[in-house]
Amino acid sequence: MTSTLKNTALLPAFLLAGAMPALAQDGVAAAQANIDAYTGIPEFEAPGEPFDAKSCMEGKSILTVPASSAIPFVKTIADGKDALAETLGFTHEQWENQGNPTQWIQGIEYAGNNGFDLVSLLAGADPRFFEPQVAAAQDKGVKVVTSHLTGLEIDGPAGVDANTAIDYKQAGKLMADWTIARTDGQVNALILVSNEALSTDSLTAGLTEAFDENCPDCTYEIVNVPIVDWANRIQPTVQGKLQANADLNYVIPIYDSMSTFVTPAIAIAGKRDSVKVATFNGTPFVLDLVRDGSVEMDIGENLDWIAHAMLDAEMRLLCGLEPITDSKVPLRVFTADNISEVGTPAEASQGYGDAYVQGYRDLWIMSE
Repeated sequence: MTSTLKNTALLPAFLLAGAMPALAQDGVAAAQANIDAYTGIPEFEAPGEPFDAKSCMEGKSILTVPASSAIPFVKTIADGKDALAETLGFTHEQWENQGNPTQWIQGIEYAGNNGFDLVSLLAGADPRFFEPQVAAAQDKGVKVVTSHLTGLEIDGPAGVDANTAIDYKQAGKLMADWTIARTDGQVNALILVSNEALSTDSLTAGLTEAFDENCPDCTYEIVNVPIVDWANRIQPTVQGKLQANADLNYVIPIYDSMSTFVTPAIAIAGKRDSVKVATFNGTPFVLDLVRDGSVEMDIGENLDWIAHAMLDAEMRLLCGLEPITDSKVPLRVFTADNISEVGTPAEASQGYGDAYVQGYRDLWIMSE
């Protein structure tokens, strides 16, 4: 595990004295303004033109290879794609795995050997680890796409047929801005990342950019924990950092399923009142942690909306339409103030309105 310490200057004298100059005040205000812009119900924006999805997908098949079936966020999206495909009348299967690239390769090979039309590498299954196998599947007529893998500003991996992106960079900015606004610019944070996921690049860029712009004197440490090691390494890592840094006031796990292992470490240390958690993804069980106070803020993506958006892009590709790069999946900040809107217990599709459901039905020309 490697770590990088960023912006480690001591708190300036004006903060110790309780004063804050105009420049610092401007940064806190800018951070709060960004948060405020993402607290309401998002609007549906169509990613492309309507098409008759049911007719053009008849007889076609898609295999989704998740980053890891053990991550609730990813599994929920894949399950959503299952349900939508059943409604539309075509075959969709999942390649169950535990986040090992060797297992991703097995999924690619299964698709090529079993007549699938498209493989969707979902939310972290990265084709850079198996370029020859991608090419071999394509030689058999299988389209290979990445979905929910990169930020909008990053090109998809070379060799795939299409890449449908998410605004990960903005999500990173929102996590940083939340901590800046809540501490009046006195952040001392531990940021947990998984560098093997391409989305991490955009999330980290958003975090560091927001700190540079709105709180250059904030302190944070970035620690990499690979996805396959979350269960074994996150909790002891957080416990160790809490012991070593008595001034730590935030843990930012950039993927909210990490919170499973973060919150126990904070509780064991007896620091739930002083060390808060701000995170991203909107996985239902983590939204429930927002309700009980274990997590302070979660930037949510409607997981059902993501399932619609990724499948929409994949169907368009199989139907010969223009590939979709920007999925138009929105973000929403969830806190104690609005967490009641996601249901009890939280549901993947609640808290975002329902305009997207009819929006996609209209796009796919589905009759009532």
